[in-house]
Amino acid sequence: MQPVERHIPVLDPLDTGIMKKNLRVSVLMPVYNERATVTYAVARVRSVLENSEIICVDDCSTDGTRDMLQQLLQAGNIDQLVLHEKNRGKGAGVRSALERATGDVVVIQDADLEYDPEDLLKLIGPIQDGRADAVFGSRFKGDVSRVLYYWHSLGNWFLTLVSNMLTNLNVSDMETCYKMVRTDLMKSLPLTSDRFGFEPELTARLAQARARIYEVPISYSGRTYAEGKKIRWTDGVAAFWHILKFNVFSEKAPVYLSSVGSIRPKAAVDNTSSALRAAVK
Repeated sequence: MQPVERHIPVLDPLDTGIMKKNLRVSVLMPVYNERATVTYAVARVRSVLENSEIICVDDCSTDGTRDMLQQLLQAGNIDQLVLHEKNRGKGAGVRSALERATGDVVVIQDADLEYDPEDLLKLIGPIQDGRADAVFGSRFKGDVSRVLYYWHSLGNWFLTLVSNMLTNLNVSDMETCYKMVRTDLMKSLPLTSDRFGFEPELTARLAQARARIYEVPISYSGRTYAEGKKIRWTDGVAAFWHILKFNVFSEKAPVYLSSVGSIRPKAAVDNTSSALRAAVK
């Protein structure tokens, strides 16, 4: 009886170029009335990510944020600035920034600094070493978080549960802002949501694309409503509808054919292993 040659998926940094030492990160920053924090948010991202581009989208701010962003652009602190002439919502802002992204991966950074840019380094790892196509930063995986609203956390748990049931994923924090995705994958997804439905939509599209998703723990410093928090209970109701809409009632995302997930015969595996051993000697 002839032995059966086993074909396995291979991560080949020599061929794919994915396992770079320094991936270029496109930071997509939708901004609406964040005058108090936007300058510091940009500075924090710059201090953490050396090889990055920051693309800000002002969503028709009325508190002077737009002027501050234009000054940041002129000073070279941000790379691109998109101005919306009417308020269109976070999802629309992300899509406007995504159109202009040129990096290897994209990540969304809110300008209110509820999410610490230092955690972006955690998200890069699973993509950089070839394991993941997308990485979620989970606020519920055990890192330092500010204690705030019980009903918000319960709502997040319920929405994540429903999303997981329909996507057949086991993520712990579907509503997290920190989602880092390979740029070519992100641009292939049919994203349409304008407002806070963007998070369940992106999760659904990644599941439909059969993307390899990882999670890492992140810290979270949520704001109170007095400090400027914008999300309301009505956004939770809308998120529930969006989970149903994008998983059941809308067109599906195309399957993503990752260059690092190709199936190759054992001979190719042996050649790659030999090349890697020679490279490290």
